[in-house]
Amino acid sequence: MPLGGFYFFGGYQMTKMHLLRNLLFCLLALFLVPAWSSTTEVVIGDFTNGADKNGVPVGWQLKEKSGRADLAIVKENGVSALRLASDDSSFSIQKTVDVDVSRYPIMSWRWKVTRLPKGGDFRKSKTDDQAAQLFLAFSKTKAIVYIWDTTAPQGLAENAAAPPFMTIKAVVVRSGGSETGQWLTENRNVYDDYKKLFGHEPPPVGGIRIQINSQHTSSAAESYFADVVFRSL
Repeated sequence: MPLGGFYFFGGYQMTKMHLLRNLLFCLLALFLVPAWSSTTEVVIGDFTNGADKNGVPVGWQLKEKSGRADLAIVKENGVSALRLASDDSSFSIQKTVDVDVSRYPIMSWRWKVTRLPKGGDFRKSKTDDQAAQLFLAFSKTKAIVYIWDTTAPQGLAENAAAPPFMTIKAVVVRSGGSETGQWLTENRNVYDDYKKLFGHEPPPVGGIRIQINSQHTSSAAESYFADVVFRSL
């Protein structure tokens, strides 16, 4: 009960002003729900946070397999994009993630290829070069890579070259040069793709890699990536 402008609360005296302030904090706690608790997407790469002196986007790691990496964050029609250029080389950027694809099954991204490796074809080890590859690691033994291949037909999905004890399924999203020089938007149901390719429920995506290579064909390639995002249905 009120007592001289004070309220007794759990043996603690507080003024009306203190009580009102505490009530305000409680209300704010109710309404300011963290964004992640109700979000419908997980942004993997919008490339808006800049890059280090080598052009590697903040939050990503560079892996050089052959030759020298050539990459940078550029502006394309006002959009931040990752540019990759390969000259008889192979490199990637990668990051650790934790994406539940049962909750966020749709992966969307934008890409543009301006130069394809001459004669590239992932089905043959001597020509296994692609201008643009988006690699998802689900575990230490299973992965899916979405590629823009020079030769292999669009829609093809089959085993790609992989280290021992690992299975990598390559999905040809784009093929050939008829659409080079254009920004294209892709939407893949990764959850469904995994179930079709591996025959069981997918674990979370634990890592993602963006890669380019041209060393097998001793040629060159160039591509751009932007807005890599996982979304709910």
